[in-house]
Amino acid sequence: MFTAARRVLAAGVVLAGGLTLAVFGEDSRPNPAAIPLNRDNARHQQLLKLVAKGGGDIVFLGDSITERWDSTGGKVWREVFAPLKAVNLGVGGDQTGHVLWRIREGKELEPLTPRVAVVLIGINNPVAHRPEEVAGGVEAIVAELKKQKPDIKVLVLGVFPCSLRRQDKAVQRIGAADLQPRVKQINAALAKLHDGKSIFFKDIGDRFLEEDGGLSQQVMSDYLHLGPKGYQIWADAIKEDVQKLLR
Repeated sequence: MFTAARRVLAAGVVLAGGLTLAVFGEDSRPNPAAIPLNRDNARHQQLLKLVAKGGGDIVFLGDSITERWDSTGGKVWREVFAPLKAVNLGVGGDQTGHVLWRIREGKELEPLTPRVAVVLIGINNPVAHRPEEVAGGVEAIVAELKKQKPDIKVLVLGVFPCSLRRQDKAVQRIGAADLQPRVKQINAALAKLHDGKSIFFKDIGDRFLEEDGGLSQQVMSDYLHLGPKGYQIWADAIKEDVQKLLR
């Protein structure tokens, strides 16, 4: 499935309904992680007003971890990414399908002229989505970015580590034994997107870990969402990559 999807991405072939072959699994069933999911909520409407101003050399696409560049990570954003004319298009709770809907049907990219996209998505996808399906969902997002903005360069980030100390329903559904291996499997599949030309993959997850391999609340306040120190780590890890991609 993933090899076929990469051939489609490279060739820019699109099927009826606008979905690339990345939406199909090995048994030809639609990939649930690559089907657009309506996200016409208050945050989306807020973002439409933001992008109406145009510009945006860089777009950040993702879920609540990305959205919180507007709050928890605000100081670092203003210092590092705002001067590069970055636009934050993160929406809390997003799965891959939501991001796909927002940039396709939701038209969030239409007024912008981004040269670089930073994509971090996948931790909210249900456990029923296999790791290779999640990666296929990210691939569909990348394909849509390239379709709309052919010259764009895309930096795909590996899903960040998180801890099972979280007690919300998402973690309970995944189960204590499966979460971290699942993150590693998703990232291994995402790494195959890297072509070294216009699509780049980078896994910065180890930078958030303590020496013993654990997580601290100074870095991740609830062991999922980053604290101010975590956003500084994120910025430090990719700022040179982003600057190079802008050249």
